[in-house]
Amino acid sequence: MFIDRVIVTLQAGKGGNGCISFRREKYIPRGGPDGGDGGKGGDIIILCRTGCESLIDFKYKRLVRAENGQGGMGGRKFGRKGADITLTVPPGTVVKTEEGDQLLFDFTTPGQECIIARGGKGGRGNIHFKSSVNQAPRRAEKGADGDRLTVILELKLIAFAGLVGFPNAGKSTLISKISSAHPKIGDYPFTTLFPNLGVVYDGYRSLAVADIPGIIAGAHRGEGMGLEFLRHIERTTVLVFLIDVSPDARPQSLEAWETLTTELEKYQKQMVRKKKIVVANKIDLLAGDRTEIDRLAAACRRKRIPFLEISALTDTNLANLKRKLFELHGDE
Repeated sequence: MFIDRVIVTLQAGKGGNGCISFRREKYIPRGGPDGGDGGKGGDIIILCRTGCESLIDFKYKRLVRAENGQGGMGGRKFGRKGADITLTVPPGTVVKTEEGDQLLFDFTTPGQECIIARGGKGGRGNIHFKSSVNQAPRRAEKGADGDRLTVILELKLIAFAGLVGFPNAGKSTLISKISSAHPKIGDYPFTTLFPNLGVVYDGYRSLAVADIPGIIAGAHRGEGMGLEFLRHIERTTVLVFLIDVSPDARPQSLEAWETLTTELEKYQKQMVRKKKIVVANKIDLLAGDRTEIDRLAAACRRKRIPFLEISALTDTNLANLKRKLFELHGDE
C-alpha cells in the first residue's frame, strides 16, 4: 500500500524528578543531602533513509511517545536518560506543523536527521540546594515536560521527469516499457491509483521517472485525485505531457494539453517554468487523419517545446524519447 500523507502526534519523554535524600550511615549522623538529579526525557528523531518507499509505517501509528527519564536516587545517583525513538522516512518527505502548516524539515538526502521533539530536562536533586543557611534542604525540582506537537508528514517523490496526462493516456504502459517499473495497466480511466517510480537506464547512466495518476479539469481544486498527487510533480525537473491522440480521445489533443498546463499553473505557478516535452501517444490508432496531432505539433513549435510522436504499446519511437530525456538530464 502506498501512503504519502499522514498526521502523527509526537510526545517526547518527560524529565525525571530530582530526589530529596539525606546521607544516613553509622557514625555519620549529619551526612547532609545526597539526592541525585533526574534523567533527561527521550528525544524523537526523524531519519531519512532508503529502503522505505512510502509512509505506510505511520498508517496505524498516530501517537509516538518517547520514554520518560528516570527519577534521581539517594547516594548522589542520577536517573537514567529516557530512550530516544528514531522514526525513518523515505527521501522526499516534508515535515510540517498541523497548525499553521509551517515547514519544519525537508528530507531530500538519505542520512539526514532531525530532532523533531526534544525530551524534557531532568529535575535537580536536593544536593544542589544546600547552602550555608540551609544545610538540610528538603527541596528538589520536578522534571520538565518533553515537547509535544502534531505534525504532517508528506511524501513528494523525487524524480527527474514526471509523466503528466489525463486518465487512460498510457502513462503506466509507457513507464513499464522504458523502465523496470511494473504498474497496474488497464483499458479504463484511473487504473493508476498511486504514483509509480521507475528508473530508466542508458548504459551506465540512469534517471528516475514518476508516473503520476491521471489529472482532470479541476484537479487543482481537488477534483478527481488532483491534490492527492499533484505534489509529486513539484520536485521533478522535466514534465512529460503524455497526450492521447487516438480518434476517440476526449478531450482532444490540443485541448488536453492546454487543460493540463492550466491545472498545473493554478496549483503552483512555478510548475509552468519547468522544462517540458509534449509526447503524442497511441499513434498506432490513427486512421490516416492527422488533423489533431498536427494542431498539437504546430502549437509546440510556436512555443519551442520539444514534440515527439510515440506508441507506448508498440514501442514506436521510445528510443527517441529516452534519448531526449537523457539529453535534458545531461544539461543539468
